[in-house]
Amino acid sequence: MAATDIRPGTGSIRVPAASAPVLGREESRVIWLLLGAAFVAILNETTMGVAIPHLITDLGITALAAQWLTTAFMLTMAVVIPITGFLLRRFTTRQMFIAAMGLFSVGTLIAFLSPGFPMLLVARVVQATGTAIMMPLLMTTIMTVVPAAIRGRMMGRVSIVISLAPAIGPTLAGALLDTVGWRWIFGIVLPIALVALAVGARWIHNLGETTHAPIDVLSVVLSAFGFGGLVYGLSQLGAGGHGTGAEAEAADALSRVSLIVSLAVGAVALGLFAWRQVLLQRNDDALLDLRVFRSANFSLSIGQMALMSMAFFGAITVLPLYLQNVVGVSPLDTGLIVLPGALAMGLAGPLIGRVYDRWGTQVLLVPGAVITSAMLWFYTTYTPTTPVWVIAIAHTILSLGLALSFTPLFTASLASLQPKFYSYGSAVVGTVQQVAGAAGIALMFGVMAAASAGATESGADAVTAGAAGTHAAFLIAAILSLPLLVGAFLIRKPAEQPMGAAPVH
Repeated sequence: MAATDIRPGTGSIRVPAASAPVLGREESRVIWLLLGAAFVAILNETTMGVAIPHLITDLGITALAAQWLTTAFMLTMAVVIPITGFLLRRFTTRQMFIAAMGLFSVGTLIAFLSPGFPMLLVARVVQATGTAIMMPLLMTTIMTVVPAAIRGRMMGRVSIVISLAPAIGPTLAGALLDTVGWRWIFGIVLPIALVALAVGARWIHNLGETTHAPIDVLSVVLSAFGFGGLVYGLSQLGAGGHGTGAEAEAADALSRVSLIVSLAVGAVALGLFAWRQVLLQRNDDALLDLRVFRSANFSLSIGQMALMSMAFFGAITVLPLYLQNVVGVSPLDTGLIVLPGALAMGLAGPLIGRVYDRWGTQVLLVPGAVITSAMLWFYTTYTPTTPVWVIAIAHTILSLGLALSFTPLFTASLASLQPKFYSYGSAVVGTVQQVAGAAGIALMFGVMAAASAGATESGADAVTAGAAGTHAAFLIAAILSLPLLVGAFLIRKPAEQPMGAAPVH
């Protein structure tokens, strides 16, 4: 059979006429390099939660100061990700990869050599800047070079990165903290990052076309205040003083003021940012082109993803606290309980991607939404005496339900856009995940703290109060999951189009 060239002039992918599309060697190599780099970045981020108690002791800082190592990372991600839509159109794939891995490597080196807290905080901001670029770059590259018929299985590989890195990170961090200390969390990652940077600089070539539009500084400022204000405000929810006395009351008052002011500033700035983008996108000069939301399928997918991220990230953040404070298991056992779910979620990704390529969205999204919602409602039945093996099985089933949902949502949302909007769509996906995840964690922590405090005031002991708090948080997650049952029926797989053609909306 004669081969047909489906991408003339751009490093074409030659596909036998009677066979399924395949990915060219160069394009495949670029994607694998991006996957490896993204894995390293996410692995590094998931080690920090375990390291916080050690950093408090070793650096002589307060818990509030230590929390900024996570909050600053999250804030930086929220500020940088919306800008990546413009950056990915303005600069080449190779330039963006070198920038992302270069920043991440420099941040990791600074962290490894940090003499104290201030320098470590700077390092976290530099790391986050590189990490924020990496995931949108990966998603945009996949949409640009992978034929529509096999995008699902490629997105399934992305789910491996997203799932396995958080599964390995805490275990790796625990082993290092118990042996050589917190600096080697960064020391282990640094050579891997440098190798990825060197190999990528050598082998990654430029994909797609670039534009030369000037960056709109006002949009950058409004984006920073908008998304940064929202994420910071949400991080203050339930973060006031704990205990009694004048200091605790002052901390509570300061937290409430910070919450209100940050959310107000974020909301106003975000509104102005959106208005500014509408004006600029008339000449294709927007920092984040909002015309992506003209696709109903994209908008529905983003809404589904936002609700799922809120419910998922909130619930999995509360679960370890329930296991340790209510059930009474050790941190190591907690990691082992959630590990099977993370592994199942990652390993199922490629299979789920193949199912998407062949049968579309609803065969995955409908059972995924049902399983996710059912398991979150099951979480609300947990008590201090719930067997650990029941919790482990339920978490694994929940993870599979989420795996059935995230891969088709990633793929269907971006495939609903015209190719020139892929970079903006990837930026929206990353921003929504970041903000929705922060909102879910903040909401459930706030509800958990309020419910626990109420139970304590009623005379409950610490375990009973903790159980009341986690029950309330899981109930919020379960309620958030209910709209997913409707959205799963509304989202469809866009019709496959030739490379470069506009999808049918």
